[in-house]
Amino acid sequence: MPKRFDAELLQLKKRLLAMGAIAEDMIAETIAALVHRDETRFEKVRAEEEQLDGLQKEVDDETVRLIAVYTPVASDLRLLLMATRINAELERIGDRAITICKSCGRLLAEPALKPLVDLPRMAEIAQSMVRAVLTAFVEGDADAALRVIAADDEVDNLNDQIIRELITYMLADAKNIQRALSLVFISRAFERIGDHAVNIAEDVVYVVRGEDIRHTHA
Repeated sequence: MPKRFDAELLQLKKRLLAMGAIAEDMIAETIAALVHRDETRFEKVRAEEEQLDGLQKEVDDETVRLIAVYTPVASDLRLLLMATRINAELERIGDRAITICKSCGRLLAEPALKPLVDLPRMAEIAQSMVRAVLTAFVEGDADAALRVIAADDEVDNLNDQIIRELITYMLADAKNIQRALSLVFISRAFERIGDHAVNIAEDVVYVVRGEDIRHTHA
C-alpha cells in the first residue's frame, strides 16, 4: 500500500480517537450531573452527542472512500471494516449517555433517594474501558483489548449489586419506586456502555489477530 494510504488510515484512527474522547467526556458529565445534582451539564452532553453523530458520518464516509480508492486486502481491509463497527459502537455509547441524562433529569426533580457510591464507580470503570479499548485499537494491542473484556465483569457485578439494593428500597416504601427505577435505568445504561466497549475490544482482537472471539470469551 502507498504511504498516502497509511497517512489517511492514521487520520481515520485519529477521528475514532476523537469520538472516543467525546464519549468519555459524555460519561463523565452524566455521572457528575447526577452526583452533584447539576442539570446545567446536560446541555454539554447534548451538544457532544451532535459532535459524535457528525464524526460518525465522517468516519463512515471516509472508510467507504478508502476501500473504494485503495482496494485494501488482508489486515488493512479488516481494519477498515472494523472501523465502521467501532464507529457505530461509539455512537451508541453517546446514545446511552443521553438516556442517562433523561433519567437524571427525572431524579433531580426530587430529593435524593440514597447516597451514590457504586454508580460513580461503574461510570469510572466504563469510562476507562472506552479509553483503554480505543488505545488498544490505535496501537494494535490485542492483549490490552482482552483486558478490557475482563474488566467488564466488575461493571456487571456492580450493576447486579446496585439493582439488588434498589429493590430493597422499592420493597420498603412504594414512594421510593419511581426514583429507584430511574437509578436502575441509569445503572443498566452504564452496564451497556461497558458492553459496547467489550464489542469494540472483540473487533480489535479481530483486526490484530484475524480471530473472531465473539460469543466465546465468556
